[in-house]
Amino acid sequence: MKLTRLALTAPALLAATACGTTIGPTASAGAAKPAETVQVRLPDPGNSGVLAVAKKDGSLDRALAAVHAQVAWTNVPVAFADSAQAIDSGQLDVAQGTIADGLGALGKRPGFTLFGVSQPDLMGEGVLVKNNSRLRTVKDLAGRKVAVDHGGTGEYLLLKALAKNAVPVGAVERVYLDAEHASLAFKSGEVDGWAVYGPPVAPALTHANAHFVASGRGVSSDNYRIWAVRSAFAEQHPEVVKALYGYLHEASTKAQGEPAAYLNVFTDSGPQAVAADQRGLLVDFGKGAAPVQPITDADAVRLEQVARLFAEQRLTDGPVDVRAHLLNVDTLPERAK
Repeated sequence: MKLTRLALTAPALLAATACGTTIGPTASAGAAKPAETVQVRLPDPGNSGVLAVAKKDGSLDRALAAVHAQVAWTNVPVAFADSAQAIDSGQLDVAQGTIADGLGALGKRPGFTLFGVSQPDLMGEGVLVKNNSRLRTVKDLAGRKVAVDHGGTGEYLLLKALAKNAVPVGAVERVYLDAEHASLAFKSGEVDGWAVYGPPVAPALTHANAHFVASGRGVSSDNYRIWAVRSAFAEQHPEVVKALYGYLHEASTKAQGEPAAYLNVFTDSGPQAVAADQRGLLVDFGKGAAPVQPITDADAVRLEQVARLFAEQRLTDGPVDVRAHLLNVDTLPERAK
């Protein structure tokens, strides 16, 4: 089964000037028409990661210049739920997240398509418990409270952990909190566990004296990291999406080999900076992270498994047709016609 290929249509090409595109000065009669510069709107990357390096050294702009495009960094929050809304409203062109975080949006006729994935984070996500607690296994969570984000990665990880260890879903109380409030509740002991991934993990492991009672590897996570592009943008500028994917693949491969170079890109101090006692942990996570890849049929099967679990637990209104929102970047042209 082949993944979706977005077709270029005449209306889509005519609409390009109304969609993140800047036109050069008017050409004089008989002169060659100046190339259009396409603006690719991305969330501001903060202080760490592949896109932070891209912003600092201009490498992504140089890669996109070959297809007459450049980045426009926006102030849209990087949380995927916010980014998905910004894409749907036409304020953003590209965003990244996880499939668990994206399923809610995918089930509501979204204006975006997935064009790249990274294998699940087997080291940097899972269910945390305190080191000094009596909770030694997932089975010990029965009768306890665990903080999760509603309908997102945290809830997915907890459900996977419970299923793998034959613990009834109803035996554990899910406490729905955002990351900031979940961190406070976990530190104070208001909840016994915290299902979490991403930036909050390293501080929790170091400052909250916690450990994973079940990691991404331990729960056999299918929670792929995803890259989404506004569907209309992909139709109008497939060569830009192709170039962006190529950059992300190459840069994420380099980051896996030298993750320390992608931490504290702009500053070593302040609220966005990675603390010194967390750097070693994040370097280990980075070495275990997978580069961005095209979405294969095998990947699609695993994405569908996440969708099936969410449907079974009534976290979505029925099964989400994930394949209807996948784009095969290998089929995209490298140059505009």
